[in-house]
Amino acid sequence: MRGEPSCPKCGGRVRAPGLFAETWQCDVHGTVHPVQPVIPPSVEALGVVVHRTRVPVWMPWPLPIGWLFTGVASAGDDRSGGRASAVACSGPGPLGGMGELILVAEELGVGLGARYAGIDGPDPGSYIDVEKPPQAKVLAAGRPTPLWHVSGTPDDRAVFAGEALGMWVWAVVWPEQSGLLMYDELVLTDLRDAGAEVELVPCGALSPRLLEP
Repeated sequence: MRGEPSCPKCGGRVRAPGLFAETWQCDVHGTVHPVQPVIPPSVEALGVVVHRTRVPVWMPWPLPIGWLFTGVASAGDDRSGGRASAVACSGPGPLGGMGELILVAEELGVGLGARYAGIDGPDPGSYIDVEKPPQAKVLAAGRPTPLWHVSGTPDDRAVFAGEALGMWVWAVVWPEQSGLLMYDELVLTDLRDAGAEVELVPCGALSPRLLEP
């Protein structure tokens, strides 16, 4: 994802709007909202995404003890605004070792969350069973938000998905056993509403998961 815009669904190259198309185009997926190049995690990087986005920018806040902000990505361009956001955090896993979490907020059909989840997207669809009770709950922007376990994902991660503020919300956790983190009723803050508190976010090294899920 680094260097130039890419397809949110496959990470492939995209063509900018031009004479033959008014939208960004992927050879495989057609019209897409391009993922912008990922830059190292910083308060300034968060500010760029927050300023441009049309969707929530979710972060656990306060962060779990020992956890750091490790990167942010967004899909969309300056004309359309951000249509998906992905925030990465990492820290001590519930069962030891390091855990990594990517929270994605996106409009219907963007496909960034499904890419991090490792499933054929673009949306959770049949991969979640909303007829059953949710497996996890978070507090998103002050509202109880149920999340369902996403089936069919690679064995190295645990994935949950649901809806918050009218958008899909995905939580992708590595390794799979660190998914226990999602049973602690995390409090998610939309950084668009965080104000000056954003400047207090502790930053770590860029998560490779943002670049190559």
